Amino acid sequence: MVQIEKLATRTPAVSVDELLKGFYPSPRFGQVSFASYRPDPKQPSQAAAVHALQAFAGGIGAGDGGGLFKKLFGKKDATTRAGIYLDGGFGVGKTHLLASLWHAAPGPKAFGTFVEYTNLVGALSFRKTVDALSSYKLVCIDEFELDDPGDTVLMSRLMRELADAGVKLAATSNTLPGSLGDGRFAAVDFQREIQVLADQFDVIRVDGEDFRHRGLPAAPAPLRNSELHAHMKAEFDGKTVAEDDFGTLISHLAGVHPSRYRKLLDGVDGVVWRDVETITEQAVALRFVVLADRLYDKDVPILASGVPFDKLFTEEMMNGGYMKKYFRAVSRLTALAREGQNHEPS
Repeated sequence: MVQIEKLATRTPAVSVDELLKGFYPSPRFGQVSFASYRPDPKQPSQAAAVHALQAFAGGIGAGDGGGLFKKLFGKKDATTRAGIYLDGGFGVGKTHLLASLWHAAPGPKAFGTFVEYTNLVGALSFRKTVDALSSYKLVCIDEFELDDPGDTVLMSRLMRELADAGVKLAATSNTLPGSLGDGRFAAVDFQREIQVLADQFDVIRVDGEDFRHRGLPAAPAPLRNSELHAHMKAEFDGKTVAEDDFGTLISHLAGVHPSRYRKLLDGVDGVVWRDVETITEQAVALRFVVLADRLYDKDVPILASGVPFDKLFTEEMMNGGYMKKYFRAVSRLTALAREGQNHEPS
């Protein structure tokens, strides 16, 4: 028997303490390590990235302190760098590597996405966020966003102040497949935006094919409405499922701050969306990207009817200023849709 709930009826509250305690890798990456990362033998940069991160982890906590002056004018080697940046396309395992670094490093330490850190600043204020994190040995920022100038400058300032306090930094971002190559599109943008710390980051390139599509079948076609319940029973028997009309869910998300989306999904083993439709408003689409990220973090399988996920956002959005966010969301939702159809109805 499946216990059915609705995300559209949930209005979670999240305290500041809960936000601070939530800065650790999601369950999807809760047990990963450098040893569990599977480098593609055709992409030597992947194995090289593992070795570079292992060396970086070994320098965390050694000779704490020194501040930004020492970092800028002292001897520059792997142990004095303020940070390390993983540059690469979608699905090459950058988050796996970043989480492995977090697990290997001594604490106190923090791990979160770019959006989660900006939400933390919004909840605490910039100064209190610096005070809270400046005693940490390592701060990991996954999916550094380069498409919102205001938030990028905010995070750049936060990183500079943390580095001044002696905190080691590690970040990832996504390069679109068409932007890969000698130009190092994302790395160049990243280094420009972090200004003073640019030469303090070791840029590690991670080439490769999106592992979520590597050797896997094509994304499953959307189900018909009449098929949803049979598939839900086959996939989630004995579990809790959030079943929502897609339009109703989209409307509800407008009234829930994105910092609460993780809590919104508490206790949910799977989601079922009826009549998925293309999102045409940018603000709505950006909110939904955050939900997609939290679903992927928690490894929540999806069953859905309506349009396929590669049609979730308009063509204009997929080619616009926030295209990286939308490509990431489509890739992750596709992976979760595969997981949602592991079992055929009897």
